[in-house]
Amino acid sequence: MADFKGIAEALIEGNAEKVKELIQAGVDEGVEAEKLLDDGLIAGMEVVGVRFKNCEIYVPEVLVSARAMHAGMDILEPILAAGGVKARGIIVVGTVKGDLHDIGKNLVAMMMKGSGWKVVDLGVDVDPDKFVQAAIDEDADVIGLSALLTTTMVNMKEVVEVARNKDCKAKIVVGGAPLTQSYADEIGADGYAPDAATATEMVSSLAS
Repeated sequence: MADFKGIAEALIEGNAEKVKELIQAGVDEGVEAEKLLDDGLIAGMEVVGVRFKNCEIYVPEVLVSARAMHAGMDILEPILAAGGVKARGIIVVGTVKGDLHDIGKNLVAMMMKGSGWKVVDLGVDVDPDKFVQAAIDEDADVIGLSALLTTTMVNMKEVVEVARNKDCKAKIVVGGAPLTQSYADEIGADGYAPDAATATEMVSSLAS
């Protein structure tokens, strides 16, 4: 039987080779790819998320665990796609227009992918129309907006307005160092997340 606990522990430790080896062993045994994803990779990433949120680990450790998760996903993704297994949801993420910071956005993208979501990453300095069009084209459940500057976070409001004007159904979640819940409420966003772990939880609850 597949070593789900071992997969999760190796991921938490950031041991990409071990994750790859155990995932491959599970596949070779005929274990369902979806079960390896849920009970191994996602279970491990959830622990990483909780530890990160509680400040028990920091960004470098999360990035190492995320790399280990990707090593396992490289094996599972083709199998999941061939089997027609649907992602838990689709999220479009990016840093807003005028802002070139991407660490927070990358963390959210990695943790969302680790939670079984399809992530469409638009990168940095993203125009409001591009966010909304991507969400419409992908039939996304959520748009995740990131900003690190007070001068660029104001551009989030325009994304919300464009989404409303184009009748885009995706929920909008905002995050970044200068943001607050009251600002998110003011611009009409559906949610605010102070960190990547909270963003993952919030997005999953919004889309459920």
